[in-house]
Amino acid sequence: MPTLLAVGTAKGLFLATRGGGPAGWEVSGPHFPMTGVYAVAVDLRPGHPRLLAAMSSSHFGPSVASSDDLGASWQEPEQAPVGFPADTGVSLGRVWQLTPGGSDAPGVVWAGTEPSALFRSEDGGRSFTLLRSLWDHPHREQWGEGFGGQAVHTVLPHPRDPDRIIVAMSTGGVYRSTDGGASWSASNTGIRAYFLPDEWPEFGQCVHKVARDAGNPERLYAQNHHGVYRSDDDGRSWTSIAAGLPSDFGFPIVAHPSRPGTVYTFPLVADAQRFPVDHRCRVFRSTDAGDKWEPLSVGLPEGPFYPAVLRDAMGAGGAGDVYFGTRSGEVYASGDDGDSWSLVAAHLPDVLCVRAAEV
Repeated sequence: MPTLLAVGTAKGLFLATRGGGPAGWEVSGPHFPMTGVYAVAVDLRPGHPRLLAAMSSSHFGPSVASSDDLGASWQEPEQAPVGFPADTGVSLGRVWQLTPGGSDAPGVVWAGTEPSALFRSEDGGRSFTLLRSLWDHPHREQWGEGFGGQAVHTVLPHPRDPDRIIVAMSTGGVYRSTDGGASWSASNTGIRAYFLPDEWPEFGQCVHKVARDAGNPERLYAQNHHGVYRSDDDGRSWTSIAAGLPSDFGFPIVAHPSRPGTVYTFPLVADAQRFPVDHRCRVFRSTDAGDKWEPLSVGLPEGPFYPAVLRDAMGAGGAGDVYFGTRSGEVYASGDDGDSWSLVAAHLPDVLCVRAAEV
């Protein structure tokens, strides 16, 4: 099946398509030039494929556009479909995450936003409603602001149980619902917040990204602000899996789309620099749920290499395809689980997110 790779950048959305075999990629764009595209969703549930793109314009503000023909044309609403009700007293900064619901809820799409909130759509992403249960949570007024802003950047519906949802935010940590979003509890046991007086708080952790294992939906992986973790109980508790990595700091963490226990991350030198460790372009992979890690660099630049990879700028799709984009505008793809890499595109604007799907 053809592969569609959506690349959101600081100045628009680029779409790359690849047919069967190693024939290379054809890149189109930019769609929505001069807008930051912070989130893209590829909705492949029964019906027709739908692309959703969360844009942020310095002139028009944030919005969400949709396409039902794989990006050949787009529907941009006159009024932004995500917006805070007047009584909240806040305005939308941007949409950081778009996530289709499960197959049992064909119209549901979740949106994570800045400031930290969760919105729900029941019409495929054309309109959204604020989920008051998370907005009214007693912890909300104490959630802090990470370097990139205060935002819900991860939304993970459980693939088998529609009542279970995981969200993560910077800063605030991981929150879990077991009743379809009607109520939420902090789920950060075992995740360290070294920057707080109490380093093991109930909430307040700066979680950078969370991914769900494809073969074991009870297993989650988290890249924290200093710390890489695994949960084997759907987020109730976490254990460190950072041993074997050259740094426990980074932004993305991605689970293999079909191999249980296989997970990827891109370590950076912490805080003061945020460059790749040793100025080398390397993805690190574990095939045993984080017990051991190995560097992957075949086909990647030899260095010195300085660009970082942001939290949503790494993704997976297909049987063994893994992708990442850099802040210097390169996008790389692997079709063999990360063993080797090839360049998809270069000289793009700052890559903010990548999403891939077989269409």
